[in-house]
Amino acid sequence: MSILKKLFGGAPSPEPPKPETYKGFAITPNPANEGGRYRIGALIEKDVGGEKKAHQLIRADTLDTMDSAVTASIGKARQVIDEQGERIFG
Repeated sequence: MSILKKLFGGAPSPEPPKPETYKGFAITPNPANEGGRYRIGALIEKDVGGEKKAHQLIRADTLDTMDSAVTASIGKARQVIDEQGERIFG
């Protein structure tokens, strides 16, 4: 922590959400803070044929807390994986 934060206070940086594995895909939730609300978002990755593929999931839904947005982001990413599988990579 910097000395200025120690002297003048300041909110500690939240820990980044931990990635999780679902059906061979890595899901890293990354909700976006938009004016105090959090937009659902996640990075979905998988090695396909020796190449790392990635898809950035962004939804219009916003929630009041980061925790609820992280949970919803993981749920939405799982739903997309169930519905589309590797097709999400184009």
